[in-house]
Amino acid sequence: MQDTQTTAYDAIVVGSGISGGWAAKELTEKGLKVLLLERGRNVEHIKDYTNATKGPWEYPHRGGRTQQMIADYPVLKRDYPLNEKNLDWWASDKDSPYTEVKRFDWYRGYQVGGRSLMWGRQSYRFSDIDFEANLKEGIAVDWPIRYREIAPWYSYVEKHAGIQGTKQNLPQLPDGEFLPGFPLNCGEQHVSDQLKKAYKGKRHLFIGRSANLTQPLPGRGQCQTRNACWLGCPLGGYFSTQSSTLPPAMATGNLTLRPHSIVHELVYDKDSKRVKAVRVQDALTNETLEFTAKIFFLCASTLNSTWLLMRSATDIWPGGLGSASGELGHNLMDHHFRLGASGRLEGFDDQYYYGGRPSGFYIPRFTNLFGDKRPYLRGFGYQGSASRAGWGRAVAELGIGGAFKDEAAQPGQWSIGATAFGEMLPDHSNMVSLDDTKKDKWGLPVLKIDCEIKENEQLMRKDMTVEMAEMLEAAGVKDVRTYDNGYAPGMGIHEMGTARMGRDPKTSVLNKHNQVWDALNVFVTDGSCMTSSAAVNPSLTYMALTARAADFAVTALKRRDL
Repeated sequence: MQDTQTTAYDAIVVGSGISGGWAAKELTEKGLKVLLLERGRNVEHIKDYTNATKGPWEYPHRGGRTQQMIADYPVLKRDYPLNEKNLDWWASDKDSPYTEVKRFDWYRGYQVGGRSLMWGRQSYRFSDIDFEANLKEGIAVDWPIRYREIAPWYSYVEKHAGIQGTKQNLPQLPDGEFLPGFPLNCGEQHVSDQLKKAYKGKRHLFIGRSANLTQPLPGRGQCQTRNACWLGCPLGGYFSTQSSTLPPAMATGNLTLRPHSIVHELVYDKDSKRVKAVRVQDALTNETLEFTAKIFFLCASTLNSTWLLMRSATDIWPGGLGSASGELGHNLMDHHFRLGASGRLEGFDDQYYYGGRPSGFYIPRFTNLFGDKRPYLRGFGYQGSASRAGWGRAVAELGIGGAFKDEAAQPGQWSIGATAFGEMLPDHSNMVSLDDTKKDKWGLPVLKIDCEIKENEQLMRKDMTVEMAEMLEAAGVKDVRTYDNGYAPGMGIHEMGTARMGRDPKTSVLNKHNQVWDALNVFVTDGSCMTSSAAVNPSLTYMALTARAADFAVTALKRRDL
């Protein structure tokens, strides 16, 4: 038996990604002594962004992937994340395996900052249309909150994170507290104008809302439109734990950050009906440590927070803490995508654009809204851009010599395209469980994932390509073609659910304040808490729910309710 050390804190936060960073900031600023536990290594702002200012020629393999990388990362190789530029920020498939009953692409970031360092930064509010959909359609369970309850928290986190965008006054996509939005380029603006005419103001194309600074914020510089965000930004031009939430948390003097700390159990006290401690395995020494606290925030990412709850089984709840309802591990969701349409734009050969804008355009959901009816439930939005072909287009045709140089010196033709992102319904059969037959590098059991898209998503996918093609043609785009590159759950890197919020402990894992019904001093505020997925990127909602739960927790502590 290894020695166990015990240290007491007011609050313990598990995981340092988007949700964990926000929990640490809010709890420390409210005066609590907080321990922030991260299973991976530390990454320091600026100092550890080793590739942030490299040119393409400075990578041995020009930023691509090698045969060794393909062999070492059997999951990550399935899509774009596997590359030479930020490989160190993706978790090792070999060290941290999992079992796929059905294919599920699980792309993880195990370091301080988590995937906040590599995320796509698209930031949208859910609307009441999203919060009410389950109840109205008889799907899964009702969300225990509505838009009016979370709207002030959306505003709160937007102001600190820094979200650029434009106000559109759309009921299906509420406006936020925006920094000035990046401009559409001339091709995108043209298509936007044409869509408004063709669809009588019912279809909208505008700049995608992203966590990139178009104006400086305290301690953070303005985005330089390099579109190199996932290498880490020395200016702090995009939201990450390192640039935005960790600095103010550290500044309070109330935060202890402990990397290389794998939390593998919550210690439940039957008498108080509360969790009293976490057990931690040091990832470097394998030493077992124990830390106590009054409240606990699980922000380890959707599947890892659920894994931890399942690992915290007792004789009361053999399925894990929070399993009394039978819903822990169930209702796994993602956003299905990798399909859409593109075509050629004419009439703008005398115009160009500046820089590498880090956000494209967005077309919000329009299906099953305002009288529109489809043979499936919910809907989808599109993310895309217009651009001119670069010098690489000349290689195949001309190859070498003066003609090649002349052609490469001129911008190519304009094109425009968009990819659809569709809502995935919660379904009890889409689930995760512990696989005790397989262990990770540290001797801990891994997750078994059993998830697939169902008939509703399959029906939706037919429309996702057709509608985009029709919109492009209506806007005068030429040579329009559709594509569907196939999809497996997890590829969206928007995994959600498995510890859902609800109104009744008999049908949900968490209450309206993100508390575990079975242990009210445990809060789960990452993606695992989601009751439905909506059609928009979910990270902004995780931020808002985390800030809201932290405020509730501290108030409850002061009242001695926890």
